[in-house]
Parts: sequence; C-alpha cells; structure tokens
Amino acid sequence: MNQQQIQMAADISAGLAARWFQPVAAAMREFGITAPVDQAMFIAQVGHESGGFTAVVENLNYTPAALVATFGKRITQQQADALGRTKVHAARQDAIANLVYSNRLGNKSAGDGWKYRGRGLIQITGLDNYRTCGTALKLDLVSTPEQLEQDLQAARSAAWFFTGKGCLLHSGDVKAVTLIVNGGTNGLADRQARYNKARAALGI
Repeated sequence: MNQQQIQMAADISAGLAARWFQPVAAAMREFGITAPVDQAMFIAQVGHESGGFTAVVENLNYTPAALVATFGKRITQQQADALGRTKVHAARQDAIANLVYSNRLGNKSAGDGWKYRGRGLIQITGLDNYRTCGTALKLDLVSTPEQLEQDLQAARSAAWFFTGKGCLLHSGDVKAVTLIVNGGTNGLADRQARYNKARAALGI
C-alpha cells in the first residue's frame, strides 16, 4: 500500500495521508494486518473512530441531551445539565470523564476517568486497557497515557486492539467487526461506506 492508496482508501486529504501513511503502514505490518480485505476494514473502522484520521483523543464536548443519550444510567439529567455544553457554559470535559468512567475499566482513583479517557485511533479507554495495551506495545501508558496521542502509538494501539480482539476472524463482515470495535453498531452505515470506499481504492 502506498501513500496515494491510503489517501483514497481513507478518503482523506493529501496532508493527512502524508501524516498517517507511515504510522498506519508500520502498525499494520507489525500486527499482521496484511490481507487487503483486512487493511480495508482496518482503515474503515479507524477512519470512523477517529473522525477521518483527525482525532486521537476522546471528545467529551457533549450537550446535556447528548450526555444522557450516550452514557445513560451513568449520569443524571441534573448532572448532565451542570456539566454539558450549553449557550451559557462550555462542557466540563474533565468532570464528565471522571463521572462517567468512575469505578469502571480499572479506574479507581479520583481523576482516573480523565487521565485514561479514550486515546489512539481506536480509543483505548480506562486504566486496565491502558495497562494491557502498554504491556503489548512495551510502553508505560499507566504513567504517561499521553503517548497514545503520538501518531505512531495511536496507530499501533489501534492495530493491537484490532488484531487482539479478533477482528481478523471476521474478514469482510462490517457488522461483526463493528460490534467488536464499538460494543454496538453505532455508525454502522458510515463504517460500511468507508469499507466499500477502501476496498475500491485497494482494488478488491
């Protein structure tokens, strides 16, 4: 895969392709994402998760209504009104993360929710996942989680997740892979469209 192919496959600008080609290609090689059909799936899923390769840190800039819709029983309407983005005040993203990720995913200490919020092209979230990912990548992500904001580590963490969670066992099945990546089927139509575009760009 060359830089032009990844630009077409991911449907991104030449600038973003220049930024991401080497990290993504290296990460796919490292973790054995070598079949074109799997490369197309990886690019599609990562493209959706990262907003078209533009975000490597979780965006918690929610309105109160979106907070309740997204996090359900983990946040009350009163909390959402206080923390969410309104015309009067900005979203308190650190407080949102600390609330909705408290006592979950290995987070136990005050501030863990914000410290271990989603990072990487497929967002690694929570202390337990940072620890496991760090062991696999040979990085101390517990002490310095910000390493997943670096392009190479953002791509490596995504490739590690993709292969380690079994996505390669579902080649070509967008819904099955989406369930693994997302835990549900959010954005399924976009992921399918991205996959179709990536397949065409890779000639499969």
